[in-house]
Amino acid sequence: MQPWYLDATCAGGTWDVLVLQKGEAIVAVWPYFLKKKGPWQHVAMPQLTRQMGPYLLPAYRSVRHETGLLEKLISQLPPLAALEQDFNYTVTNWLPFYWQGFRQTTRYSYVLKINDLKEAWKNIAADYRNQKIPKAAEKVEVQTGGSLLEFQQVHDRSYARQGLPAPVSTAFLQRLDEALANHGQRELFFARDRETGEVHSVAYLVWDAQSAYYLLAGDDPKYRASGAGILLAWETIRYAHEVLKVPTFDFAGSMVRPIERVRRQFGAVQQPYFRIQREWSSLWKWGKMLR
Repeated sequence: MQPWYLDATCAGGTWDVLVLQKGEAIVAVWPYFLKKKGPWQHVAMPQLTRQMGPYLLPAYRSVRHETGLLEKLISQLPPLAALEQDFNYTVTNWLPFYWQGFRQTTRYSYVLKINDLKEAWKNIAADYRNQKIPKAAEKVEVQTGGSLLEFQQVHDRSYARQGLPAPVSTAFLQRLDEALANHGQRELFFARDRETGEVHSVAYLVWDAQSAYYLLAGDDPKYRASGAGILLAWETIRYAHEVLKVPTFDFAGSMVRPIERVRRQFGAVQQPYFRIQREWSSLWKWGKMLR
């Protein structure tokens, strides 16, 4: 939700924010990404921005306060054909949106408390802890830094293996990486073969004051069996605790079944969040149904 982050990720549109104040104090905000498609403007999620939606200060996160505040925010939305947003974890009451004709789908991320790293290690599945991670550490060495281009080449091979296009373009990732690097809030991780130096797996970690986020990760299909991706996930968790000293590690998803299983194996717990949708334009709604 940081302005500089949205500047980097809101490609192909513009972002704006609704603001509510009590006196001179801001008590609630709602950032959104506005795009145009033909004659319609709509709210969507920018790439690599996992959550947006309303954010209320903690003192106002009770039914007594939040219902009225959320209704006021909804009333400030610009004219739209449609809206689809993944809300912040802190939004647990979507009733005002239901009353206004919105739909809700509950989605899940996976979050790990890392205040006690020894406890986090104990909570990892036994086969990861006793077999996969130690065996991978014998084959590869985990390094930080390195080339963004090399990172993306390895990352994108995971999608090429499945016959899928790369999820983000080189230009987009370069723009985001520059913004994160300028703010000192990202690190690249490479699992390199101890003998050949070839990269088995990569990970891209970002963070704020509260949490580290496992934003991107991928494996070279040739080395999927090495377990380097599992080791790399653990090393980023260790980095988040020992270097960043943040209390939480957020896997940033996923709803994809094989990926979700890996998150659980690390002892991470489900963190629900809302996907909120509404179509005001009947033509937009019919077009969506046809697609």
